[in-house]
Amino acid sequence: MNATNAHQPIILAPAGNRAAFLAALAAGADAIYCGLKSMSARMEAKNFSLEELAQLVRLAHDRGTKVYVTLNTLIKPDEVQPAGQIIDILGRQVRPDALIVQDPGVVGLARQAGFDGEIHLSTLANVSFPRALGFVARHLNVDRVVVPRELSIDEIKAMAGACPKTLSIEAFIHGALCYGVSGRCYWSSYMGGKSGLRGRCVQPCRRYYRQGGQAVRTFSCQDFSVDVLVKILGQVKKVVSWKIEGRKKGPHYVYYTVTAYRMLRDQGHDVNIKRDALALLDQALGRERSHYRFLPQRPQTPIDTRRQTASGLFMGKVQGPAKNPWVVVRHTLLPGDVLRIGYEDEAVHSICRVTRHVPQKGRYPLKLGGTRTPRSGAPVFLTDRREKALEAMIAEVEAGGAPPEEIGPSTFTTTLPTPMLKKQRPLEMRVGRTPTRSTGRHATGIWLSETAVANIGRSAGENLWIWLPPVLWPDDQDRVAGLVSRSLEKGVRRFVLNMPWQMALFNRPQGLTLWAGPFCNAANALCLESFRTLGFAGAFVSPELGETGILTLCRQRPLPLGIVLSGHWPLCISRTLADGMKLRVPFESPRGEQAWAEQHGPDYWIFPNWKLDITEKRRLLEQAGMQMFVHLDEPVPPTVTLKKRPGLWNWSIGLK
Repeated sequence: MNATNAHQPIILAPAGNRAAFLAALAAGADAIYCGLKSMSARMEAKNFSLEELAQLVRLAHDRGTKVYVTLNTLIKPDEVQPAGQIIDILGRQVRPDALIVQDPGVVGLARQAGFDGEIHLSTLANVSFPRALGFVARHLNVDRVVVPRELSIDEIKAMAGACPKTLSIEAFIHGALCYGVSGRCYWSSYMGGKSGLRGRCVQPCRRYYRQGGQAVRTFSCQDFSVDVLVKILGQVKKVVSWKIEGRKKGPHYVYYTVTAYRMLRDQGHDVNIKRDALALLDQALGRERSHYRFLPQRPQTPIDTRRQTASGLFMGKVQGPAKNPWVVVRHTLLPGDVLRIGYEDEAVHSICRVTRHVPQKGRYPLKLGGTRTPRSGAPVFLTDRREKALEAMIAEVEAGGAPPEEIGPSTFTTTLPTPMLKKQRPLEMRVGRTPTRSTGRHATGIWLSETAVANIGRSAGENLWIWLPPVLWPDDQDRVAGLVSRSLEKGVRRFVLNMPWQMALFNRPQGLTLWAGPFCNAANALCLESFRTLGFAGAFVSPELGETGILTLCRQRPLPLGIVLSGHWPLCISRTLADGMKLRVPFESPRGEQAWAEQHGPDYWIFPNWKLDITEKRRLLEQAGMQMFVHLDEPVPPTVTLKKRPGLWNWSIGLK
């Protein structure tokens, strides 16, 4: 790094396999983040065994590079003990520099297991507004917060301005964009139990959808890239780490992106260096790039249905007869390159390994073997490359490492909080967008909005539950805080917070009843205990859990539990919408699944045309000790027809 610059953020590289880890070292990454075979938010990456990771950590430390290990998955009740033992082994035998976590309960678990490295809150934890940082610093024993990709540079500066001395900030500078806000996407889970919160997302947002006319990839985003604008980000001193996304990417991508951003950070003032760095990013085998919202005066929609949004470098389209197809390549091909014909989600997509050098605009035959024949006009992407020079650098780095050492078992035993035994008569609540009168044991809930607060009568305020939004941006913090204050002035004393950090909006929470909402993704007893210590009177379980997880959590609960029993649960919440996408008008997948987009506040909620509905399990849940049952009412557009289908979500199949 350039020693003449007082503020030099580190470049944090992704590594989903050994070759990518070594490529990051060869490129001079300051730190590398990677996951284990389990409990990582990128389970589709190959990831590492403990033995392999320990060897690589020693190699990285010998070269002055730090290593962060991701344990940023939603942890189910039966996974708390294994997670504690993994952390114990990491701390004693692997010795990474930091853990990256999303679950507040894992922070306490790490300290319980004696881990003495840093702890970083993942972007999945959704710490997204300035006041949240002060709250996190006061109440959680963490060192760094990874802020969302959706923030503009002005919003990042606002976060930095509110960041206490004990915390630092990490910001993404490059990589894939999810359509849904991190920690607020349930699309993959809703379609079959494979949760994005657990690293198993099947990417339904990348598929074709039809709204009226032609089927297009309505939610498939381009990659995010700050590229030359890192010069502006580098001026924000609280941002100490620049993060590159891509733990499912190969070594070529890792080496090129790390090298490019080192050039931009250290020599970005040089016009020629800047040009060369951009050329490296062009060849990094990612999607087409977008600045997204980074420049607030020139925001970019990251969805362009007229352009390619598949991973890999677009090389051309399939031509010629079905038996002997070819592609005329837009870029040079090298022996060993890997081509993908078609999109990842297409059943007919194929892989072709290049056997010889092909110059730009040269023709390469697509010999797939067997009876497979690519469709004419199918796009062809370069998805992986192993240049001899890079292979040589990787081999040189690896040669400096020590042989692996055996990792011993852990005898650590997690201490769970004392479960509460007292049962109370359960409360039932309907939650809507406009206030209605509560009756008897049926409470009324309402989503926070200007209209809702304006219509609160003082006599009704004490019996009303206000539900806060699942996402809160820096630009919207003051508006939401003002609505909370007006609600309090009107006598409201009960609130459901859908981010634990929304506690920061209440100057004096004493005398109030505050529950952690279902979007807080509580899934284990330690998470619930962390909510109890933060001052919550109760918590909703994550709606992603299956029967076994929910009933186990009921037995282990250290505070009262609630659950969403029925209603319209969103597939995801996003900060963007594709140009031409119409609100409150149904769209359809190739499989006939329908949904619609609705705007609430600054965000877009995507709803399926069928409800979550586990009302048939109510008696079982009440016997297990559940104390709050909620029904979510969402106005259904007249153009949308609700479909009758089971709404059990993961109840029977379990959360993958």
